[in-house]
Amino acid sequence: MMSNSSSEEKKVIRIFALASFLNDFGSDMIYPVWPLFVTEVLKANMSVLGFIDGLGEAIVSLSQALSGYISDRIQRRKIFIWIGYFLGALSRIGYALSPTWKHLIPFRVIDRGGKIRSAPRDAIIAEASTDANRGRNFGLLRAMDHLGAVAGILTCLLLINLLGYRQLFMLAALPTLIGTIVILRMIKEKKPEGRRLYKGYDFRHLDFNLKILFTLSALFALASFSYSFLLIFAREFGFKTSLVPVLYLIYSVFAFLTSIPFGRLADKIGRKKVLWMGYGIWVTVCLVFLLGQSKLILILGFIFYGTHKGALEPVSKTLVAELAPPQFKASILGAFQMVVGLCALPASLVAGLLWDNWGKLAPFTLSLLLTLVAMILLFLVKEKPRDLASASPGGAG
Repeated sequence: MMSNSSSEEKKVIRIFALASFLNDFGSDMIYPVWPLFVTEVLKANMSVLGFIDGLGEAIVSLSQALSGYISDRIQRRKIFIWIGYFLGALSRIGYALSPTWKHLIPFRVIDRGGKIRSAPRDAIIAEASTDANRGRNFGLLRAMDHLGAVAGILTCLLLINLLGYRQLFMLAALPTLIGTIVILRMIKEKKPEGRRLYKGYDFRHLDFNLKILFTLSALFALASFSYSFLLIFAREFGFKTSLVPVLYLIYSVFAFLTSIPFGRLADKIGRKKVLWMGYGIWVTVCLVFLLGQSKLILILGFIFYGTHKGALEPVSKTLVAELAPPQFKASILGAFQMVVGLCALPASLVAGLLWDNWGKLAPFTLSLLLTLVAMILLFLVKEKPRDLASASPGGAG
């Protein structure tokens, strides 16, 4: 697919890291105030917020599965990546123009449909990495995502009172448009040899380890509702509306700070151990929100939430990529995201219903129980032996 030279692979990974930074710079101008915009400006309740957020993640899952499958069949990656970024920029303009929460739905579909970029991009990164640096490279990508989030949140804090929600959302489209141009101009994809089409992967033939990993990841996805619930929880606990984006900033800073270290740790001690840590930190988050009695404790909860993301996101993709057959990495990565994303819709929807009917502690209680089951199942997954003595193309170092 891509050039096999070490320097070219490093360049590709760094370009993707830059594009990820720009995209999250734009998206995270919106995300810190998104739940406030939906509930206070457009007057939706928590069930509606949970539905919209969950729908977005379900669309992510379907778009990644489809793009991963097609990408493997036609042996093309780049087209899915730049179109995905462009759709993300387009959706933000739509958010700015939406007069009611119902009008958000099609633009939410477009926004999350832009995730068609992820599985093909992740397949390129997996192919451009070795066993010795794959965790670090996925960690770099997620670190740049979160660094972009920090920049976006700071911009949001500086401009929200000056511009208001809608003009800020318009501005948020600009960095992602720049990222689209970066991909179009700087990523060079080799034409596939011949015109052969792969049949595509038959998921009935998933090996035992992937089946268990998919199952426990689905359980955890059912447990991990949208971040919007944490922000609304904090606001109802007594944080001023103006401070809610600061909590999101705290989360993003710690996700940025921990992504590369956890990726490097996974390269040293194995993927499973770090993934188990990520789940364990989420258990801690749930306990903080269930038992916390002060604002300082809740701030600590957002620190743990960011650390959880730093551990979970790069390592889960690394483990899936290494368990997948080489010629079907994009298909398997896309299918993994499909399973996780399809569970996100009922996760956030159920969390919203539990919140509206039984109180704000109910979603955290259910999440805690499901996460503990996922942690037990993770013990059954066996990693493939890794060649740590191999060369290190694509290292971000």
